[in-house]
Amino acid sequence: MSVATKSSSPGISKIAELLGKDADSLLNHKAKVSKEFLHVPGPDFIERVFVESDRTPRVLRSLQEIFGSGRLANSGYVSILPVDQGIEHSAGASFAPNPAYFDPENIVKLAIEGGCNAVASTLGVLGAMSRKYAHRIPFIVKINHNEFISYPNRYDQIMFASVDQAFNMGAVGVGATIYFGSEESTRQIQEVAKAFEYAHELGLCTILWCYLRNSGFKKDGVDYHTAADLTGQGNHLGVTIQADIIKQKLPTNNGGYNALKFGKTHPKVYSELSSDHPIDLTRYQVLNCYSGRAGLINSGGASSGAGDLAEAVMTAVVNKRAGGMGLISGRKAFQRPMKEGAALLHAIQDVYLCDDVTVA
Repeated sequence: MSVATKSSSPGISKIAELLGKDADSLLNHKAKVSKEFLHVPGPDFIERVFVESDRTPRVLRSLQEIFGSGRLANSGYVSILPVDQGIEHSAGASFAPNPAYFDPENIVKLAIEGGCNAVASTLGVLGAMSRKYAHRIPFIVKINHNEFISYPNRYDQIMFASVDQAFNMGAVGVGATIYFGSEESTRQIQEVAKAFEYAHELGLCTILWCYLRNSGFKKDGVDYHTAADLTGQGNHLGVTIQADIIKQKLPTNNGGYNALKFGKTHPKVYSELSSDHPIDLTRYQVLNCYSGRAGLINSGGASSGAGDLAEAVMTAVVNKRAGGMGLISGRKAFQRPMKEGAALLHAIQDVYLCDDVTVA
C-alpha cells in the first residue's frame, strides 16, 4: 500500500517525506491488538467517554477548555507545551540555548503562537503571567518537581505548589510526576493521589507524568526505563489514582519484567498484545490507560538539533496510530527561535489533523 495516493491529503506527502525510509512501516502497519479494543480520541471524546465517569461537570468543562483550544480544537487530540525543565535540568541547561525563555512571557507566547491546546509549567512561570494570559490559553500548573541543586543529586519528586494556587490563578488543570519504581514512589503516589482528588473537587483536570526511575532498571547494557511492559504498568498505576491524561515516554523496547526478574507479567503480553514494532509497543501503553479512557500523550524528548523535526513527527505518527491522544513537546520547541519552535509544533499538530494518518 502506498503512503500517498491520488485521494490523499497534501499533508501526508510531507509527513511521509519526514519519516523517510520508515514511512511505509509506520503509516501502513496493522496493529497486533485491534483498535476495536480502544476508546479512540475524537471530537465527542468527553461526551462518549468521560461523561460516564465520576468527573464533575466542572472537571468536564476544564477538559473541554483544553480540547477546545489551539489548532487541534475539537479534534479530540491535544498538543501541549511543557516547560518545567528549569527545575530539574537547571535554568542554565534549559534556557542557555535560547535565553529569551528565561522570561516566562515568552513561554506562554510560544504556546499561543505554536497553536497549542495548553501550556504546562511551574507555579512561578504561570503565576507571573496569569492575569495577562490565563483567559487566552489553558494553564496547567506542574505542582511537583525533582530538583538537582542538592548535592549529591537525589531523584525525588517533591511538592513545589498547591492545588489551591493553581485554582486561584485560573488554571484549568494540575500536573504532577511520579517516579514509579523509585524508593520514594510510595510517598509520591500518596501525595499525588490526594492532590488529584482535591483538584477534581475544585473542578480542575489532572495530568500525570508516569515516569520510571530506578538504577536497577538497567541490565546488561539495556535500559528498561522505556520498556513497554514497565511503562504500561506505570500508566496503569496513574489511571488508578484518576489521572485524566497520562504523559509517558515513547517505548523503545519490551520485556523489562522478564529481564529484571521481578514483579509479575504474562507470556501473552509479549506474544499477543505487543511486538517489537513501535506502534504495537505504544498500543500496549494505551491499553494500560483503561483502553484509552484516559488519554495517552507521549513526550517529544530532548532537543538533538537538526533531526528534531523528523523525530517529533515520527513520535506523533506512532502515538496517533497507536490510539494515543497527542504529544507534549518542550525542549525541541523552546530551545530554538520562536518562529522555528512554532513551526515544529505545527508540524506535530499536522499529523493529528491529517485524516490519512489513521489509528492502526
